[in-house]
Amino acid sequence: MADITLNKIKKSYGPVDVIKGVDIEIKHGEFVVFVGPSGCGKSTLLRMIAGLEDITGGELSIDGKVVNELQPKDRGVAMVFQSYAIFPHMTVRENVAFGLTISKTPKADKEAKVAEAARILQMEHLLDRRPSQLSGGQRQRVAIGRAIVRDPKVFLFDEPLSNLDAALRMDMRMEIGKLHKDLGATMIYVTHDQVEAMTLADKIVVLRDGEVQQIGAPMELYHKPANLFVAKFIGSPSMNFLEVKVQSAENGKYVVSNAALDPVAIPSQIDAKVGDTLVLGVRPQYLEPEIKDGAGVLHGTVNLTERLGSETVMNLALGDGSTLIAALPKDAIFERGTGIELCFDPAKAHLFHPE
Repeated sequence: MADITLNKIKKSYGPVDVIKGVDIEIKHGEFVVFVGPSGCGKSTLLRMIAGLEDITGGELSIDGKVVNELQPKDRGVAMVFQSYAIFPHMTVRENVAFGLTISKTPKADKEAKVAEAARILQMEHLLDRRPSQLSGGQRQRVAIGRAIVRDPKVFLFDEPLSNLDAALRMDMRMEIGKLHKDLGATMIYVTHDQVEAMTLADKIVVLRDGEVQQIGAPMELYHKPANLFVAKFIGSPSMNFLEVKVQSAENGKYVVSNAALDPVAIPSQIDAKVGDTLVLGVRPQYLEPEIKDGAGVLHGTVNLTERLGSETVMNLALGDGSTLIAALPKDAIFERGTGIELCFDPAKAHLFHPE
């Protein structure tokens, strides 16, 4: 079993606090993704789990054992880095087996483990090639194979796909997802790409400035973001945000409006009163041109239209001076400068305090 517990984990460099008391529970077999913007501390947190960074405060446990002071080799983890870190003078077979060679694993066991890793990653035909003869995706497979042969309790991935082009990233993303299903191992994956996070994770940890903003399943974060930061970070295109005024409040709903939005009742659990300024969040995918009873109605002018075949993405200028992105689920033609009304289901909108 490979349960991992981070209890009030902190990391400081002198007076600068980089990780500020993080609490995370990871169950055996989960695929957990740390996501957030550059500099939020996600890679530092991963390196602390690996033992490559000292822990300033708190406790890190793997399988119920505190590992703060253990060397990386004694933690039962294997890490796949952003750079492939494979030896150019060795064959794929030698690169995959390198850790086993260093630990003097018997030859028969070593060959069996390399063969099994090659089978899982579908690279049996590559074993006698050198890295210079491989594509970027194939080199990343070699790095993953080197981790697999160690039979670790936990796999750690530090932005492993960021050096690949878009098509290869999609292919490798699918391969890593399949690998998790096949091995049933605990995996922790760091990325700034929320598409990778949404498609791979059982559980996402959203980080900002060394603090956890929200932990949950991908669709939980998509449908119920805890704050403005999570709402903006999760989803593509990003959620739209509009400043609105509270006109009235009753029965768990706030009637809000602004210069571009007709008064609409939004269900919300936040604490606000009449006259307060709130932020209304609406996802681009929830906007549609067919006006319905009880829907929120926005008035704007078309700035730009991107027809992508399966959907049409529009940029609109609103009457309050803000802009809006709408992603309509069909091919549609809207001329620039055209006035347009879009509606949304109030139950799918969100209200946030500006701070």
